[in-house]
Amino acid sequence: MYYNNAQEWRNAPSKRVMLFAMSGLGKTHVSNILRETGDWFHYSVDYRIGTRYMGEHIVDNFKREAMKTPFLADLLRSDSIYIASNITFDNLSPLSTYLGKPGNADMGGVPFDEYIRRQAQHKVAELASLTDTGHFAERAQDIYGYDHFVCDSGGSICEVVDPDDKNDPVLKHLSENVLMVWIEGSDAHTQELVRRFDKAPKPMYYQPEFLIPKWKEYLSDNNLVEENVNPNAFVRWAYSQALAHRQPRYKAMADNWGITVKAEDVAKVKTHEDFTDLIAVALEARA
Repeated sequence: MYYNNAQEWRNAPSKRVMLFAMSGLGKTHVSNILRETGDWFHYSVDYRIGTRYMGEHIVDNFKREAMKTPFLADLLRSDSIYIASNITFDNLSPLSTYLGKPGNADMGGVPFDEYIRRQAQHKVAELASLTDTGHFAERAQDIYGYDHFVCDSGGSICEVVDPDDKNDPVLKHLSENVLMVWIEGSDAHTQELVRRFDKAPKPMYYQPEFLIPKWKEYLSDNNLVEENVNPNAFVRWAYSQALAHRQPRYKAMADNWGITVKAEDVAKVKTHEDFTDLIAVALEARA
């Protein structure tokens, strides 16, 4: 690991961490607290995906929709208007909207084959963004003078790496550049995440080995064809399945490559000092 013990962590002139967990357990919350101190550089993997690696796909999709309207189509063809994605750390909707949800087009769905194609694009983008972590940690210090660095990873990190492979290239890169920290949720957190998702279903990335069988299972169990699938109903169902699928993968990442902190303890973090103490306790527990 990047820090071998609590004392090494506390004494480090340059603190580097990566937070990973399901969305909603505090990764961005803590990253924002650290960034607002003025001493930490905040690297958001999802933001990097949506700007550097998926930005063109996202904007092209906006343009396809605009071209369906004759008034906008004429303006686009004459370069009279400019269409861009206004993605931010706190608003990743352009990326989510592009990924989409499979099912009935009249309900906002996309064909399953197109959905799979976009999922594959996201995997390539996520792998590239994760392996940019070391570059950004060095860049933050070299250009901007930030000694401390926090990588706010996407919830799907466990879908694109093999935590049990000691030679996994992405995990090796990360372990050589940051301390990997899993924010572990409780059963109560899981119920809350499901409740939030049920209220506002969002597109997500899934391993094809997980997604394709689940899609077939959903069609079979509900006696549906693709064109009749309610996109929100499917992603609600898939999300609950994904929580159980991801939990052991997150745990293996923490066991083999990093440390674990509890989501309820993360929620108590208010300052840089609180965060330093939280990580120190976790390193002591690991030792």
